[in-house]
Amino acid sequence: MKYKDTWDLDQIFPGGTKSGELQTKLQTLQQQMKAYKQILEDWNFEQDPDTAVLAEILEKQETIGKGLGQAGTFVHMYHDAYMDDEHANVVMGQIMDLYSEIQKLSNVFTKKLVAIADSDWQQLLAQDNWKEVAFALHEIREQGKRLLSEEEEKLIADLNKDGISAWSRLYDTVVSIMTIPFTDTDGKEQELSVGQAMNRMYADPDPVVRKQLFENWEAAWSKYAPIFADTLNHLDGYRITLQKAHQRDGYLDEPLEYNRMTKETLDAMWTAVAENKQPFVDFLQQKAALFGMEKLGWQDVDAPVALGDMEPTRFTYDEACDFVIENFATFGTELAEFSKHALENRWVEAEDRSNKRPGGYCTSLPEWKESRIFMTFTGSPNDTSTLAHELGHAFHSYVMRDLPTLNQGYAMNVAETASTFAETIIGNATVKNAASPEEKISLLNAKLENATAMFMNIHARFLFEDAFYKERTKGIVSEKRLNELMLDAQKEAYADSLSTYHPHFWCSKLHFFMDSVPFYNFPYTFGFLFSLGIYAEYLKQPEGFEQKYIALLRDTGSMKVEDLAKKHLDVDLTNVDFWAAGIELMKQDAAEFIRLTDEWIN
Repeated sequence: MKYKDTWDLDQIFPGGTKSGELQTKLQTLQQQMKAYKQILEDWNFEQDPDTAVLAEILEKQETIGKGLGQAGTFVHMYHDAYMDDEHANVVMGQIMDLYSEIQKLSNVFTKKLVAIADSDWQQLLAQDNWKEVAFALHEIREQGKRLLSEEEEKLIADLNKDGISAWSRLYDTVVSIMTIPFTDTDGKEQELSVGQAMNRMYADPDPVVRKQLFENWEAAWSKYAPIFADTLNHLDGYRITLQKAHQRDGYLDEPLEYNRMTKETLDAMWTAVAENKQPFVDFLQQKAALFGMEKLGWQDVDAPVALGDMEPTRFTYDEACDFVIENFATFGTELAEFSKHALENRWVEAEDRSNKRPGGYCTSLPEWKESRIFMTFTGSPNDTSTLAHELGHAFHSYVMRDLPTLNQGYAMNVAETASTFAETIIGNATVKNAASPEEKISLLNAKLENATAMFMNIHARFLFEDAFYKERTKGIVSEKRLNELMLDAQKEAYADSLSTYHPHFWCSKLHFFMDSVPFYNFPYTFGFLFSLGIYAEYLKQPEGFEQKYIALLRDTGSMKVEDLAKKHLDVDLTNVDFWAAGIELMKQDAAEFIRLTDEWIN
């Protein structure tokens, strides 16, 4: 089947970021916010305990939140797809002003929830029509107890626009003008966008090409590093100041609270990872031997493996879409049919062209109860996995679409569970159906690249960020020191198994510069290992498992992760053994890769 690999953005707001309909939407939101502000200011639960007013407030919140989300998502999508659109930043400024205002009103609402007497609050949540959203409302109220005065919170919301959010946008702006020089085998020189260079650097089968791109890549980030060092220091310095003001004792408190998990769970996960490195070090060493290298360089870790006459597996976009749908169908009809609908209706921006931002993501159009996916498809198995990954995110939102809005707010760690579960389906199905040992080796390599990313690359990100925050609490951290922290983290996470490292990785990884969630990285490893645990349960009893899986996903917005795991899997997430069991599945793949490739080395 033929699939369009670009978004239909005019379907949302015709005319791009200068859309008249978009401006009308923003004006409507302003009016809705005035009405919301009025009813909120007039509400006093002690004087009028009628919960109908609370229901009306929540309804207005939902309407404004969805409208603002729809407009904001559209502008982000447009800017990411066409980074030379200067007007996008103008409109985003308008939207950020509205977000700032709604944040102020949200703080007022939260403060009024906190002011309700505990006995009255318990009685309210016990009512039948409030039981379903009791978890979310209680969470809002508990977090609200950290808030400062109403005036102070208003000031913070105003300052965020030109503070933490502005530093994050500055990073996007600088990356949008960066290029990476590249000279092809014919001597033709060209300037690649950051996204194009990254995709080719990690996926090109030619080690000479990878080496040239990596050296140019590192040099480019080094050139702009002083700007990025300022950006990172001030972004996280701002965040640390807010955390202290909101009575958070440590820099991990906020991300743990956001991900609804305990420090004991996080420690158990990283302990299991640290204690099970060797099989993946062995995999990297075996891969280096296959390439005729003593050790892999940073740019070689994700390189494809093609032995004998086999060419690296390549897909057209159409082939990748059909491949994903076909393999999703081996798990369940709902996942497959949903993905087919999304792909046929142009929910994915995948065209390989310049002027796009790097990376991939899934975002929401809340008014339509739909998702949109951004990526750059170059034909590699990794790109096909990315497509499956992002469709997993979209499916997660899809199965929750009829729940109360308050119960749809799942955290990033469980969000990554759905996406990596989708990747697992694709990876396992392709390895099982490999037509030859050489093809199986290539596919195992792709699966193990994901494992090394979760257990090594992301572990390095966590180690770096943990070390950086410790030093940032004491003062500014220099570019040189940031490089040292990153090198130390990479060497520890990779067990010093590489010949070269990426000291400016802290520059090139967008996740460090996002203003929304601190410590954006560890939830990926959580989701990966948690999804392996779910997949192991599926293998035990595949019949009808899709409905059990959907039931778990639907609970992700209304439970702590420890309770979620206990209810649906009957496991203890604070136990290292749970996480080690998930790693064991990937260790089997590493052993199989080494067994199959031994004859190509000896």
